[in-house]
Amino acid sequence: MVQTTTQHQTNLNHKLVLVTGGAGFVASHLIDKLLDLGARVVGVDNFVTGRKQNLPQHPDFKFIEADAIQPPEQYLVKPELDLDQPKFDYIFHLASPASPPRYQEYPQVTYRVNTFGTDRLLEYLKKTNPQGKFIYASSSEVYGDPEVHPQTEDYWGNVNPNGVRSCYDEGKRMGETICGVYTREFDIDVRIARIFNTYGPRLNPQDGRVISNFIKQALAHQSISIYGDGAQTRSYCFVADLVVGLIELATNPSAKGQTLNLGNPDEYTVIKTAEIIWQAVTGESIRSNQIQYMNLPGDDPARRQPDISKAQELLGWSPQVTFADGLKRTVEFFRKNE
Repeated sequence: MVQTTTQHQTNLNHKLVLVTGGAGFVASHLIDKLLDLGARVVGVDNFVTGRKQNLPQHPDFKFIEADAIQPPEQYLVKPELDLDQPKFDYIFHLASPASPPRYQEYPQVTYRVNTFGTDRLLEYLKKTNPQGKFIYASSSEVYGDPEVHPQTEDYWGNVNPNGVRSCYDEGKRMGETICGVYTREFDIDVRIARIFNTYGPRLNPQDGRVISNFIKQALAHQSISIYGDGAQTRSYCFVADLVVGLIELATNPSAKGQTLNLGNPDEYTVIKTAEIIWQAVTGESIRSNQIQYMNLPGDDPARRQPDISKAQELLGWSPQVTFADGLKRTVEFFRKNE
């Protein structure tokens, strides 16, 4: 069971909320939950990686096809929105390619939306509603290939500033820097979520992440592709749990100005992940000849596990969906839709 709605989250009723990257995997689930809580939501996406089928049909949802890198005044003031310089109570900035193949395909888009986009959205909030709240979707990738395990929010990370992943890693780190400036200099209520590996329905099978790759390959009875020796670790959070964490981060007064890890602390090796997914999809144990080992990509982190004690303490949040249950729901979605 995912956590029930808290008293803080009921404050979203009738609030005006902007979600950038609204057609993306996580953002679309977030929008659904915001609408369930009574918010009026505006979604923005340019479909670089987002998908139109993720968008809801709801009377309190409006969508703008636009690039969140641009100044918000250029895409928010539109007759069809019936909003004259809208004043948002909450801005969730999730716009960014998020999987290594996609952000390496669009490196400029990635660092620009996390830097220029973040700065321009914060400037817009400062001008139009300085009492509003800004929630920035950062990433566990700010920790790079970590020398501290599990990763805590006070760890500064071990990131290659000019590597193949740096457009994302350093883009997110710079986005956090910008958030910090607006917090200290202008007293804007900014909250940063460092999001760890997330999976669930609507995960794009082409995005190149571990879960989607393995499910897709197992459904097709293809060899499972493992990069490196498979001993590297990952932690997987079901998307419904993450969304509860994001909304609690946005609405809980104790989270003002905070940076929090949001993820599932259960840690799995990649090879173990492959074994679990193959069993879940096929009902069989994977054989050694069904695994194809590939060269490890540059700067691939060896270990990834969030320390979520801060989120547990401040928000009362922790993941509730087991990997087995979340995987079952994700596989069902892939069978029906992909």
